[in-house]
Amino acid sequence: MSFDLARYRAEWTGGSLHREILAGMVGTFALIPEVIAFSFVAGVDPEVGLFASFVIGIVIAFAGGRPAMISGAAGSVALVAAALVSSHGLQYLLAATLLCGAIQVVFGLLKLDVLMRFVSRSVRTGFVNALAILIFSAQLPQMMDVTWHTYAMIALGLAIIYLVPRVTEAIPSPLICILVLTVVSMGMDMPLRTVADLGRLPDSLPSLVWPQVPLNLETLRIVFPYALAMAMVGLLESMMTAGVVDDWTETNSSKRAECTGLGIANIAVGAFGGIAGCGMIGQTVGNLRYGGRGRLSTFVAGAFLLVLMVLLRPWVAQVPVAALVAIMIMVSVSTFSWSSLRDLAAHPRLSSLVMLATVAVVVVTHNLAMGVFVGVLLSGVFFAFKVMRLMQVEKAYDEAGRTRTYRVKGQVFFASAEMFADAFDLRDAVARQVVIDLTGAHLWDITAVGALEGVVNKMRRHGLRVEVVGLNEASAGMVERHGRFSPAEM
Repeated sequence: MSFDLARYRAEWTGGSLHREILAGMVGTFALIPEVIAFSFVAGVDPEVGLFASFVIGIVIAFAGGRPAMISGAAGSVALVAAALVSSHGLQYLLAATLLCGAIQVVFGLLKLDVLMRFVSRSVRTGFVNALAILIFSAQLPQMMDVTWHTYAMIALGLAIIYLVPRVTEAIPSPLICILVLTVVSMGMDMPLRTVADLGRLPDSLPSLVWPQVPLNLETLRIVFPYALAMAMVGLLESMMTAGVVDDWTETNSSKRAECTGLGIANIAVGAFGGIAGCGMIGQTVGNLRYGGRGRLSTFVAGAFLLVLMVLLRPWVAQVPVAALVAIMIMVSVSTFSWSSLRDLAAHPRLSSLVMLATVAVVVVTHNLAMGVFVGVLLSGVFFAFKVMRLMQVEKAYDEAGRTRTYRVKGQVFFASAEMFADAFDLRDAVARQVVIDLTGAHLWDITAVGALEGVVNKMRRHGLRVEVVGLNEASAGMVERHGRFSPAEM
């Protein structure tokens, strides 16, 4: 029991109470501008995103599997939600958020987090590149049909974001961007849209709500595809963020608990009228950089967010949209993996093709989950193709015994079974006996067993004596269970 208590305390404080609190407070300042900006991208009031980030931060601090990780209502999930909000409205988004959380809880309880291992590096690179492109494209409407003042403010915001860190990193540069641009816009009479024009800001604690949608199959048909996409994309981004923290802190975390914790947090978010969220890489790295190592920093980042928003509501309402656009452009640029462009020529062509296909599908469909699905599918096909080509069948002939020996090396499965069968001369007019040596091979599935069985039967029908040798234990078991004869009969 004492060991469990010590471990629990270590996960919460990370070894230093004041460091956790300060890191969480700094994380809040880094969280505010991005949450408001992503709420703007999703097409919901800032209140929705801020309430959601508060709830996620509180819940996942207790239920999540990765201490020191910052999660909020931002990132790729907002892009998926935008299409549902524009087509059916906020109430359907709340229903989708509840369902998204339930899917993530089931995902964690069934230990399906292992499926994330099938997402290759090429797919992950394509995912973040496509996310960066979608984030940038979402800003374009705010840069059309506007006066030069908007472009000037965006340029000023970008200059602040990129130049201030060269002087000091004590205060996040996006926060300085918001403060400066807000002061400038309030001090000068310029035709600029502000956060107040985007919708309501929080002025009290969130309250329980229930989505005002019909409880029928038609509603399920509408929200389920979006809920599934939000769940998968949120899990992918959270798993990637958890991996970053694992590497940074040189510790391991429970990905299963993170899946379940994120699901519980998103169910709570939906119940309090918010938009689903996920792990936030930028804010998490900032939390780590400022010393956050435990759950307390995650808790403080969420709790302090609501305190600030209620106290600073009149000021936040005056923030120009141009500042949010500048921040999102920075997020887009920092998210994109620029080294992947250089790696296109250095990496294997099939890996580069997977990355490009993932990006292309996401950009065309605006569906991050679909892009990941296509990327994983292509990765599997290309991997099977590579393994298939590694299979070899060597032939040797003993004239004295009139015996032809086939030595099979490699993996025999559905993709290579046809190549395996084609390698044998079924009407051998010279040999009287055939030996199929599988010492260097492995039979993986019923397709492989069927191919071996077909070769043996056809040779025997043509008067050849066939002997199969070298089956390993697993392959022999496959033949016994799924073949029409046992290895002993061969």
